[in-house]
Amino acid sequence: MIELDGLTKRFGTKVAVDRLSFQVRPGMVTGFLGPNGAGKSTTMRMMLGLDNPTSGSVRIDGRHYRDLDEPLKHVGALLDAKSMHGGRSAYNNLLCLAQSNRIPAGRVAEVLETVGLTAVAKKKSRGFSLGMGQRLGIAAALLGDPQVLLFDEPVNGLDPEGIHWIRNLMKALAAEGRTIFVSSHLMSEMALTAEHLIVIGQGRLLADTSMADFIHQNSRSYVRLRSPEQERLRDVLQAEGLVVAEDGSGVLEIDGATTEALGELAALHRIVLHELSAQRASLEEAFMRMTADSVEYHARSEPGAAPPPPGPRWGEQYDRPTADAPGPARTEDIPGTTGLTGTAGPTGLTGTTGPAGKEV
Repeated sequence: MIELDGLTKRFGTKVAVDRLSFQVRPGMVTGFLGPNGAGKSTTMRMMLGLDNPTSGSVRIDGRHYRDLDEPLKHVGALLDAKSMHGGRSAYNNLLCLAQSNRIPAGRVAEVLETVGLTAVAKKKSRGFSLGMGQRLGIAAALLGDPQVLLFDEPVNGLDPEGIHWIRNLMKALAAEGRTIFVSSHLMSEMALTAEHLIVIGQGRLLADTSMADFIHQNSRSYVRLRSPEQERLRDVLQAEGLVVAEDGSGVLEIDGATTEALGELAALHRIVLHELSAQRASLEEAFMRMTADSVEYHARSEPGAAPPPPGPRWGEQYDRPTADAPGPARTEDIPGTTGLTGTAGPTGLTGTTGPAGKEV
């Protein structure tokens, strides 16, 4: 279980995460949603000890990440697959991680087989496609056979077969009683994968609820009716006290009624129906409605639209300041830390620890 209690992170005057409190429970896939700049990546980095909170706390199975011995055996994470050491083979990238956490070397071959990279195990990761890099990052997360797994955009770059595979993998891991926390902007995929949702906006908690309840509470469901006797159908519906709307194409939309009741009503009045269908809102529609007031970055597509105001912009990948903005330096701005990824502490770092580009 992951527990956040009043978790807050400030970068100068910017509040990236604002008093977040929630729990990520085992046995289900929990989705983590929010607009760009909402604070999702910063929250996940604090879970892994890569950023220190300004206030509040986050615990994994009752302990701070920094207090975990051999952390890869407790927590696996995919935050940025591209941060693997490009000069090492897929096998050696994983072997270094395994050795740092006293994981048997035989486990490396097992996870490479799981993610489908056995055939390229000896190839240097710098030549991997985006999808192959994602698979290698997922293999690193699985390496210690942890009970807690965090994934940030796990389907990024995967082909349809890969997306289907990672979806089923996360569900299978959750069914084993593990804690699965996944952040993604791909709403259609999240709707197929997650059972529970944590939604944040501008660093604050907006929702902590089941997938079904989130969609029900933040969207509209209605029934579509189409008939060659449209005028008579409308009169019958209105006589029953139902509010009838038209979508502009001659289809009637009815709120607050079931398909069964409307079908029986049409049959009672001998009205032929060409369409009788329930329309249930998607996760994307519910998300857009919930977060409408929390979107920080609005794209402009109109010709001649004014450009965005000058000043530092915050990227969702890190939810941290740019080099020109106030706040601590980013990892990639610190000499000799190129390629650090995934887990915090001396036993969980991968990549280079000397001058950029040199493997040590």
